[in-house]
Amino acid sequence: MKLCIALDNPSKEQNLQLAKDLSHINDEIWLKVGFRSYIRDGNAFVEELKKLGFKVFLDLKLYDIPNTMATAAVEIANLGVDMFNIHASASRVAMYEVMNKLANLQTRPLVLAVTVLTSFDEANFEEIYEAPIAQKAEQFAKMSYENGLDGVVCSAFESLDIKEITSDNFITLTPGIRPFNESSSDQKRVADIEFAYKAKSDFIVIGRPIYQSPNPLETTQKILTQIKQLKGAE
Repeated sequence: MKLCIALDNPSKEQNLQLAKDLSHINDEIWLKVGFRSYIRDGNAFVEELKKLGFKVFLDLKLYDIPNTMATAAVEIANLGVDMFNIHASASRVAMYEVMNKLANLQTRPLVLAVTVLTSFDEANFEEIYEAPIAQKAEQFAKMSYENGLDGVVCSAFESLDIKEITSDNFITLTPGIRPFNESSSDQKRVADIEFAYKAKSDFIVIGRPIYQSPNPLETTQKILTQIKQLKGAE
């Protein structure tokens, strides 16, 4: 299981300082650049993170017509990021087009599909998709697996079931992780590190508990220690 830290600070300078503070452990963590940071700070910010030696997950959740998604995927790959995501609900056609387009490249990033946003609760989700969260998450994961994606973004609560219907090698990246029982804020389906580990999550995404911490490096090291302890207990 790998730790992926969300860079969601209010400014580029704060995000960059956090990255610099963590740069000596860049082989142990990934950094996530989301909508807010990317729209504000652009490609140059991604390049700065790469120069610091980090692996970067570009979290833009592509959702458009298949051809537009596919051509955008190539542009994202050309940025040199290590992983990005699309929305699974864009359809299996979109998934196929994206992966087919990327197959022409010499190297490509990992591609994940968002199943169900962790901000959804059952009532709000069923109002839109007319099905339970677990059912659609598994359906989206199976579609992603069948169309050659590397994995999915899901909550820790769906991770284990998704592994069982796809493969242990099919990546599950789980946001909404609260390592020290922090407030769930706008996330509805949250879990702690131990739960995510037992659910075979490959990546856990943690943002506020780290970047809002008085000592982000110390907090990150505590999280990494907990992950190592869980691995050692097997």
